Amino acid sequence: MVTIIDYGIGNLRSLEKAFQAVGAEVLRTDRPDDLLQAERLVLPGVGAFGACMAELRRRGLIAPIHEAVRRGIPLLGVCAGLQLLFEESEEHGRHEGLRLLPGRVVRFPETTADGRRLKVPHMGWNTIAHHRPSPLLEGIPDGAYFYFVHSYHAVAENPDDVLAVTTYGDVTFPAIVGRGRVFGVQFHPEKSQQHGLRILKNFLDLSA
Repeated sequence: MVTIIDYGIGNLRSLEKAFQAVGAEVLRTDRPDDLLQAERLVLPGVGAFGACMAELRRRGLIAPIHEAVRRGIPLLGVCAGLQLLFEESEEHGRHEGLRLLPGRVVRFPETTADGRRLKVPHMGWNTIAHHRPSPLLEGIPDGAYFYFVHSYHAVAENPDDVLAVTTYGDVTFPAIVGRGRVFGVQFHPEKSQQHGLRILKNFLDLSA
């Protein structure tokens, strides 16, 4: 069973269908008690960091997320959900995150070092490079393509929290992060074809 935290941010149907495609039963919920009873938690996110955190706070979900992590329930942040794992974001002012990983979230620069204009948001297919081994990367080749859509990226304070990286313009940033049983992917696995489904399957296969 995979519990997707549904806090009113974005359409979760495609993510739900992708998990079902790899054999998961899926519960979408915003009930704090459901988070504490979950076998695996997924934190999606679309749009502004501050708006996501405000909705989590309004629905009383921040404390249950922290408690679930303390209990060792595997957690996967997807897209903005990865960014929410960090301490803070500079998106539209300073906003505090879940503080599960040290680091912050910053905007892509508008130009490269040689003066070329950089399109923001970063949108499209990028390859990832493995940074360190993880069960989440089982069966994922170095250089596999994933689909990204985002204007901000994480800057991890601890390099050991970075499982894989990708590059846009001059910026190399975390594509996958992980510490203990907390994981995050900056790309959309539900839009990343077979490699995206394999990431979800690997998360599903983590020992509960």
